[in-house]
Parts: sequence; structure tokens; C-alpha cells
Amino acid sequence: MVILGIDPGYAIVGWGVIEYNANRFRPIAFGAITTEAHTEFDDRLMHIYDDVVEVIKRSRPDAMSIEKLYFNTNITTGIQVAHARGVIVLAARQAGIPVYEYTPLQVKTAVTGYGKARKPQVMEMTRRLLHLKEVPKPDDTADALAIAITHTQAAGTDLRRMLMKKRGNDS
Repeated sequence: MVILGIDPGYAIVGWGVIEYNANRFRPIAFGAITTEAHTEFDDRLMHIYDDVVEVIKRSRPDAMSIEKLYFNTNITTGIQVAHARGVIVLAARQAGIPVYEYTPLQVKTAVTGYGKARKPQVMEMTRRLLHLKEVPKPDDTADALAIAITHTQAAGTDLRRMLMKKRGNDS
């Protein structure tokens, strides 16, 4: 199973593609889509959409996992991230890729086993699970890989049923 993890944003979109097979992870590709601060917002969204479409074409994922949107104190930023997230989800759905959402708590729990883990702990465990020499930069890229890992740990969900169906075990 190939999973594309996305950490949505409008200045930086982290992305990471992993393969999960027989309880083993293999990183395929990862990086970040960046947009310039002084660019018209609509143009930034177009850039994000076009780059996500390209990542999807190159990696041909079976599923996309994306961080669930949450608002903290800055509603304006949250709305802009929601717009970016919308074009990202649109790109996946147009390619026929199912999209799964995960909260930061779910990501921390899946990657470290502890829902209150701090960001450096999540990043280090992501590095270890993927057997990388160093934590990918920027942080958004490491976050995207953690979100992809989270999808593989979603036991009892559609992922598990999809894997079983692919193997011919409709249970």
C-alpha cells in the first residue's frame, strides 16, 4: 500500500509518500511545496493544486492521509489553510484517491504511542520508523510522513478492509 501524507498549509505544504507492506515502512519520496508570501492568494492555491497533482501522478498513491483542520487563535490563518486543504483534497479526489483525516492527537499516538508527545519526539520516531539518517526538513515534511504512518496504524478502519480485499480475504 502506498500512502501520500499531507501536512496542509498555504505557505508550506509538507508531503511524504511511503510504502507499507508486511508491517514494514519504506519511504518513497518526500518534500515540501512552498509559495511566496507576496503572491496573490488565488495563485498560491493554484500552485499548491498543480504541485499536488504532480506528486500524485509521480507516486500513484492508494490513499491520501491529511491532517484534520483545527482552529486555534488565528481564524484568518485557519480559513486560508482550509482553502489550501480544499484544493489538496480536490486533487486527490479527482485522481480517484480516497482521503483520510487524522487529528494531531491521533498522529502523536500512532507514531509514538503517547498522545501528549512533543513535536521533536514525533519527528524522531518518524525518522526511526522510516530508517532515515536524519529528520526531513522542513518540519512540515516530517509531519506529512508522520501523517502517512498514522494511516497505516489505523487498524479496524477502511485501510484494513482495503488491504484484506486486495489480498482476496473479504473479511
